[in-house]
Amino acid sequence: MNKVFVSHPKQMLDHYFGARAAAALATFADVAYNPEDRELTTAELADAARDADVIIAYRQTPAPRALFEALPKLAAFVRCAVDIRTIDVDAASEFGVLVTQASAGFVPSVSEWVIGAMLDLARGTTAYAQAYHRGESPTPQMGRELRGSTFGVIGYGQISRYLCDLALAFGMRVIVSDPYAQIDDARVQHVTFDDLLAQSDFVVCLAPANAQTANLMNARAFAAMKSGAYFINAARGELVDDDALLDALERGHLAGCALDVGRAADQMPSLQLAAHPRVIAAPHIGGLTPGAIEHQSMETVAQTEALFQGRVPAGAVNAAHAFRLTGFDLHAAAR
Repeated sequence: MNKVFVSHPKQMLDHYFGARAAAALATFADVAYNPEDRELTTAELADAARDADVIIAYRQTPAPRALFEALPKLAAFVRCAVDIRTIDVDAASEFGVLVTQASAGFVPSVSEWVIGAMLDLARGTTAYAQAYHRGESPTPQMGRELRGSTFGVIGYGQISRYLCDLALAFGMRVIVSDPYAQIDDARVQHVTFDDLLAQSDFVVCLAPANAQTANLMNARAFAAMKSGAYFINAARGELVDDDALLDALERGHLAGCALDVGRAADQMPSLQLAAHPRVIAAPHIGGLTPGAIEHQSMETVAQTEALFQGRVPAGAVNAAHAFRLTGFDLHAAAR
């Protein structure tokens, strides 16, 4: 039977793969799982997956050149996530291993988290709740309505497009900065990055993380934001200079901040920022809903099944270089 190794740490399997995906995978493959409650080292993964035809990889599992060198039988490295930046795709191609990625199943989930964060920042809900939990009686503060506020989104990908519709439904003015996007929605205004920072009451960072966008939100960018504005990051920690953000909060230039990502392990917000009284921080859970997780896990199972049926799956990144597929038994094994 075709052999699959699933690299998810044992304690993450239910949250980031799920019973339905595991049951579906078992119908056509001989499956082994990571027995540890942690990520395996590359050497440990190579040993555990030495007989595997396919690795279904947890969102954090790295795939350096050494992994592909150590696994001559491996035909595909199937990422159960969108982000493949920790996979050495060039090395995979050199060794003929197919790399795939899942499509974004978390668009509504992350978008709703952003709306919730904006409402919390604008009305101080978390601060009031924390005061009551401490046995204090908080002093009411003047809140802010989303309606009539300017909502600025950096990046115009799938999440941004969905999120803009939600912001418009709240009666917000919506502006977007993305030098590569074509915006056909007449309700959304395309502006420069500097204009977005200067005009927005809420700045939401949803830009892709790459060499060009590293520290995009730096001291200059935060200084260019309106005094009293809010900053929200639901993309990647690498987009933000944490020291510059902390300084903008300490100086009172920003009224508040919400973070679902950061520079700590697994894209978590840093503890120093998360502890700041004007920061609402979440441990990278924007996409952690059953619908979002099941979308990606079931798509990953479908990609693996397609391989065993002799088809190159949707989501393939380097199909033209995946020469191991020609020697891979792509026909479903007899059960």
